[in-house]
Order: sequence, then C-alpha cells, then structure tokens
Amino acid sequence: MEPDSKSHPILSYVMSRKPPQQPFIKPSQFPVNRTLSEGDRDVKAGIGKEIENEVLVNQLPNLKNPEIVALMTAAVSDVVHVRDVLQCLGPRPDHEAVDQARINIAQIESRLSKQLESIVLGKRPEGVDRREWRSQQATKEKEAREAAEREMFPFKAVIHLDEKHDEYENLLKDAEQQLADIYESSRSYYEVLPVKDEVNEEVVRVLQEASHRNLEKLELRGRMLRFIPEAFGKLATLTFLDLSNNQLEALPDSVAGLTNLEALYLSSNMLVSLPDYIGLLKSLKVLNVSANKLKALPDSISRCSALIELDTSFNQLTYLPTNIGNELVNLQKFFVHLNKLRSLPSSICEMESLRVLDVHFNELRSLPLAIGKLQNLEILNASSNFSDLTTIPDTIGDLTNLVDLDLSNNQIKELPCSFGRLNNLKKLNLDQNPFVIPPQEIVQQGLDAVLEYMKNRWVDILLEEEGKSKIEADNSQAEQNWMQRGGQWLEKWFFGSPTGYVGTTRNKTIEDDFLNQQL
Repeated sequence: MEPDSKSHPILSYVMSRKPPQQPFIKPSQFPVNRTLSEGDRDVKAGIGKEIENEVLVNQLPNLKNPEIVALMTAAVSDVVHVRDVLQCLGPRPDHEAVDQARINIAQIESRLSKQLESIVLGKRPEGVDRREWRSQQATKEKEAREAAEREMFPFKAVIHLDEKHDEYENLLKDAEQQLADIYESSRSYYEVLPVKDEVNEEVVRVLQEASHRNLEKLELRGRMLRFIPEAFGKLATLTFLDLSNNQLEALPDSVAGLTNLEALYLSSNMLVSLPDYIGLLKSLKVLNVSANKLKALPDSISRCSALIELDTSFNQLTYLPTNIGNELVNLQKFFVHLNKLRSLPSSICEMESLRVLDVHFNELRSLPLAIGKLQNLEILNASSNFSDLTTIPDTIGDLTNLVDLDLSNNQIKELPCSFGRLNNLKKLNLDQNPFVIPPQEIVQQGLDAVLEYMKNRWVDILLEEEGKSKIEADNSQAEQNWMQRGGQWLEKWFFGSPTGYVGTTRNKTIEDDFLNQQL
C-alpha cells in the first residue's frame, strides 16, 4: 500500500511520518506464532526506511523544516485517506479475478435482459385487469433486478476495488509532482527571504494590533502569503476575512476557532483541499473558494447551515457531497461552474431558498429529475456541458419563478412539453444545440416564439389525451348500454311484459285460459 520510495521519494518520506491506520485486532487474533525471522524482517525494513529518509533529507535539506513537512502532509491528506481505506479493503485483486468478475456480470446481465423481456412480452391472463397486470409486471421486474443486483454485488466489489487501486496509483504520481512543486516553492521562499520577510512582518503586525482591539474585518488579499500562522485562531471577534489572491496551499487548524466568521474569501490560491473543520463555522454566510485546485469538498460543508452564498467554481471537482443540499436550506447562490462534475446529487433539489445555480462548463449528463422542487430559482446556467448534456427533465416546467435560463452549447434535441409553463422567463439562450423540438427556425426567433410553440404543443398534447380519454369513455359507456339493453330484452323474453308476451297482442286472460285447458 505504501508508495515506492524509488518512484515517489518525497511522497514516501512524507507518508512514512504518518503511518497507516491499523484495523482493530481482537486478542484472539494476535499472531502468537509469529516467528523471529518475521520480526527481524520488519526491523530490517524499518532500518532500511530510516536510511533512505536520511539520504533524502541530505539531498533535500528543507525537509527538516517542520512547517514545510506540515504543508506537504496537508497537501497529500487525500492520498493518506485512500491508503488507509485500501489498507482496510485489502490488496489489489489479480487480473484473472477481475476478468472473471466482468464475465460473471455480463452473464448475469444477459440473463436479466432475457428475464425482463419475458416479463414484458407475457400475455395478460383473462379476467385480470390491465392496471393490475401492469402492477404485477412492475413487481416482477423490480424483483428480478434486485435479485440480479444481489448476485452481481460481490463481482462489482472486485472490479471496484481494482479501480480504486488504479486510481491510487495515479494519485501517487500526481501527489509526488505536487510535493516537488511545494518543495521548490518553499525553497525559494526560505532562500530568497531568509532575513526579512515583509509579508510575515505585516501579518505579525496585524495580529499584534488585533490583540489590543476587537477586530471584525481583515483583508490580506494579494500579499503573496504562503502560510497563515496558528495565531489567527485567536481573532475570535472576526466576522470578515479575505485571504484571496495569495499562494495558500492549506489552512491552519486554528481557523476552526473563528466561530463568529460570516464571510471567508479564499479564491485564487493553491488550496488542494478544505479542512473538515469547515463545518464548525456555523455563522458562515459567504464562502468563496473559487480558482483553487480542489478535487472534492468535505462532507462537513453541509453543516454550514447559515450559508447564503457558496462559490466553488474554477476548481477540479468531480463530484459534490451526497448530502450537500439536505442542510444548506438557506443557500441562495451556488456557483459550481468550470469544474469536472458529471452529475449533481439529488439533494441539491432540497435547497429550497436557492435563487441562482450556475453549473456551466462541466461534464454533466443530466440535471436532477426533481429540479422542479427549486421553486425560488430565478437563474439557471447549464450551458457548455457540450456532448454530455442531451436531455432536460420534465420537471423544469415547475420552475415558475425562473427568469434567466442558459442551455447553450449542449446536445439537447428536445425541450420537455412542460417548458411552456415558464411564464416568467425573460432571457433564454438555446444556441448551439441540435434541436428538433422546437424546430431550429423557431429557436432562432427567440424566447417568445419558443414559449408560444411549446405552449401550443402542450395544449395539443392535452387535447389529444382528452380525445383518447373521451373515446375510451364512450366505448365503455356503449358497452355498458349494450349490456343493459341485452339484459332487458332477455328479461322480457323469458318473463314476459306487463301487457303481454313478447311478439303478440293477446291479452293475459286469454292466454291463461288456454294454458289452464292444456293442464
């Protein structure tokens, strides 16, 4: 699990100072029969590692600086986390096991496909209502899928573990390069400014001044800062902090003590991750971390329930925390454009106060199906997802307060029928899409033409559905009338009518006399 010291020397050194988490071992599982030779091998390995580290420190003397090592450790926290996870999951499966798992999954999916086809093509038994039959089919289909999923689960786990190990290898390469860059930056920092560091002096001066008064607002943008001292955590009265346009790669843990902080600006730095303690800033209303190197947001960010504005744009995010929307119910502006997102979590639809959502320039394949729940949304920008975004959910028609919508530069062919209900829409951009519905000539005419076309289409569909329903109702009524008339006719035929038997004008008395004579 540990990185190779030859391929990743700096990373190996940094991670050796943060050993992996060991799983809990019961007393009964202690290796009582562990041989001396095994212990000797461990000791030799440890000695060998120490020698390699000493050689590396001689080559890179700034590794003796605890601040640099702390910065590097923070920069590779995601690598350490993945290493610890893989340590628990186990070693990488061999290629044969992975290939066999893929074959097994393909076979299960093939059987499932045939089973679903058989369910769909099955004939409805006589006497079974159509809706009931469809319900039975849906139940069978659900059970078949669940059974197939249970059967595929262990094989998917093997493939997933293999993919995680593959991602870990790529992560090691990126981390080694990142640490090398950090070392070069720190070397120039300590060598060029060894005697007098004007930036640090300014920070120290600010902290000294703050100690004599209750400082509420602090701006340190564009100061070329690489480090923030731990003493920042003592500025308990601080409500506004601007550290944007610097060279920060990590934040000190003491920032968690700024419990009164309402606005934090960290844009245009070199942050590779946000600390988990960000969720402790309960008073935070504005957080701007745009233009950094973030690949993920911590799950704890959802605990910043006072957030009104969140800007995570221009990073390297590939996903958002699953529960990000469940607690950020006060969020009004969410900027997550210029990232690498392939999907949005469904919890975003729980952001009931959201007014602005910008997700342009990502790799989105779709928008959440329940996006219509964002009743207060006024601006939605989902442009420039290019070949990935091909459809728009029907629930977009429920965004009745939407004023500005940009869907340009995608591969959308059809707008949903509900689109015509967007009565408050004032600005619409549908350029660079292969639209069929509405036709391109309608799209080129602009907002009013598109809305009118979609409204008319919606009305036509409603009228068509109404006509079908009427025909079905008429057919059902005709069938009921025929059955009623047939029943009345049979009743008259067998039991007679009050004025005489069917097909005759003879009165009841004459007929009764004739029958009596026969008897």
